[in-house]
Amino acid sequence: MVAKAFTRAAAVFVASAVGALSIPEPTRAQDVGYYEVPKGDGPHDVAPAPDGTVWYTGQRAGVLGRLDPKTGHVDRIKLGEESAPHGVIVGPDGAPWVVDGGLNAIVRVDPNTREIKRWPLPPKNDGANLNTAAFDGSGRISFTGQSGIFWSARHKDRRDEGLGRAARNGSLRHHRNA
Repeated sequence: MVAKAFTRAAAVFVASAVGALSIPEPTRAQDVGYYEVPKGDGPHDVAPAPDGTVWYTGQRAGVLGRLDPKTGHVDRIKLGEESAPHGVIVGPDGAPWVVDGGLNAIVRVDPNTREIKRWPLPPKNDGANLNTAAFDGSGRISFTGQSGIFWSARHKDRRDEGLGRAARNGSLRHHRNA
């Protein structure tokens, strides 16, 4: 009798625990929108801007695009001859920062004036195949290239902080630029 009561109590406890641990329904996007961008742009990466617009890299066309989702309007900024922008992020200054494999440079575009500033990698790093960038909490931009390059620089004073190369075993050798 005690064994049956214990078994029933255990079954009720397990059923209650399973109910309490049930997985909630997945969250769903409220609105999904699709937007046309100019043919031939070859959009690659996107980054939402603080004003609600969306920056994108047009890798095939060498452009940085700015999409206004409210209107669908696209504004394109030509980044230069041989540009092939890969990644775009919005920096702590609110501007889009682009890693451009075609220019072998980091590119910043002023969102208001459209002024373009470029920081090319040293010639010894031609073919870095720039890929992805990120800012840390102190404003340091770091980025990678698919050839195994890693770079870190402070954008506040534009002073090079050093260049490192990722080794095949995953370690990172870091040295000062001369």
